[in-house]
Amino acid sequence: MTIKPEHDRQNRSRRSGAAWLVIAGLTVFFVILPFLALAFEAMSGSEGLWSHLVTTIFPVTLRNTLVLLAGVGVLVAFLGTGTAWLITAYEFPGRRILEWALLLPLAVPTYIVAYAYLDILHPIGVVQEAVRTLLGYSSPREFRLPDVRSMAGCIILLSFVLYPYVYIATRAMFLTQPASLIEASRMLGVSRRAIFWRIALPLARPAVAVGMSLALMETLNDIGAVEFLGVRTLTVSIYTTWITRSDLPGASQIALSLLFIVVAIVALEQYARRRQRFAAGVQRGGKNFGRQHVSTASGLLMMTICFIPILIGFIGPALYLITETYARLGYAGVPPRFLTNVSSTVFLSATASILTLALGAATAYAARIRPGGFSATLFRLSTIGYAAPATIIAIGLVIVLGAFDRTVNTWANSWFGMSTGLIFLGSGAALIYAYTVRFLAISAGGMAAGLSRIPQSLDEASRSLGETASGTLWRVHLPLSKTSLAAAALLIFVDCVKELPATLLLRPLNVETLATHLYGEAARGTYEEASISALAIVLISLLPVIFLSRVGRELDQQRENITPSGLGLVNT
Repeated sequence: MTIKPEHDRQNRSRRSGAAWLVIAGLTVFFVILPFLALAFEAMSGSEGLWSHLVTTIFPVTLRNTLVLLAGVGVLVAFLGTGTAWLITAYEFPGRRILEWALLLPLAVPTYIVAYAYLDILHPIGVVQEAVRTLLGYSSPREFRLPDVRSMAGCIILLSFVLYPYVYIATRAMFLTQPASLIEASRMLGVSRRAIFWRIALPLARPAVAVGMSLALMETLNDIGAVEFLGVRTLTVSIYTTWITRSDLPGASQIALSLLFIVVAIVALEQYARRRQRFAAGVQRGGKNFGRQHVSTASGLLMMTICFIPILIGFIGPALYLITETYARLGYAGVPPRFLTNVSSTVFLSATASILTLALGAATAYAARIRPGGFSATLFRLSTIGYAAPATIIAIGLVIVLGAFDRTVNTWANSWFGMSTGLIFLGSGAALIYAYTVRFLAISAGGMAAGLSRIPQSLDEASRSLGETASGTLWRVHLPLSKTSLAAAALLIFVDCVKELPATLLLRPLNVETLATHLYGEAARGTYEEASISALAIVLISLLPVIFLSRVGRELDQQRENITPSGLGLVNT
């Protein structure tokens, strides 16, 4: 009996769809493997180790971590929500420039901001010298500003870098709030200020929660800034326990404790967003409200309020880096290993970006062709690396890949009488693995966003013409999703360039990236040597900020062109 061509095409299509599901399953397995290894290593440590950590390390580091998270959370919510409301609700001088300039601090990694302000605000630095001259003092012993190396300094500097996470999400929510609610409130005599507290802010709480959670996760992931600023957090304790004391089980147990905090933050964020569907439904009720023109004095005040975060979070560090770079190039030229560091950074980041983009796209496509159930669970699991600090991923990979390298080396010695060395940990493969796990959520989310805009009817038409699932991806989905994939690739590449904790812990011997070179020079106090690497990182990091500013301007233009009879709203 012969098989009909239609049945043959259906069988090939099912096999192709199953293959994508297998790829997604293997991807998720390698994503969760470091976390399983971390839990196993932490639980297999000696009983006395837990009691030692609880009595000596946890009291200080846990308190510092929670205080830092609370301070950063409150300040980024205040800065991000306040600036988003001013930019959205009022028309004042410089608003069009400030609306995208408020994104610029995203281009400066937290460790670069800390490194810059340690020198800018040094007791014998230019700022404190100017203040003493103005006040009539001649020596730091007579007058000096509070030391930036403190918990308060760390909270302030981190917040002025991370507030754009709240600003982006909250402003997008404000842009879609309907004019009908605002007009009804004004008719009832409610002031513009009261409208913010009673209507706009309650509807924007889900967006504020999303932005705060991202900022807090970045705070937990940070190792350079908090160490430079003298704040001992759980992340710093993981690094010192592993590197300084060579205590991998102890570092694993601290990392497991840090992972519990991450889970708590995610749970709180999900709880805060439990009414997001209701808020989004209310916002689709009509046209957006317009901006209110203010007096010259009020406009200048609003402009100043919005300018201060840009000054502290971007302009100050950028001017410092440019000045130091110019001075360094003037008296000593380009550092001898700078181009080598650039090539290492580009190679590792580009390789990780390609691999991450491919695996994320495969996971998202598996969820597309096999919707619901198992594939949806795989998609959610593939994104857990983005929520975990890089130090946790790095320790898990050391456990897994270290065991693999030792096993292969033992077999090679037994069978061939030769040593293979560290295949993964010594070649950079472990670092690329860490980058992939950490940023897979960006590629999977970008691909999913692109696929969501493609109607299922195109899939059905392609299948009816005899195309397999793989052929449909290559000929239909990838061409239509190229913009989303390009944006995801750009974000992944820049995040890999900026990533410090995983790079510090997993880079091969004698390999330096821009981030690790900056960290090493700043730790030695040779700030001028690190300025060129820091400026290069900032310039590369400006690329996604420019992309985000263009998207923001397009959304704002859609908002201004909306008519009473049309919706044209953007749902966050």
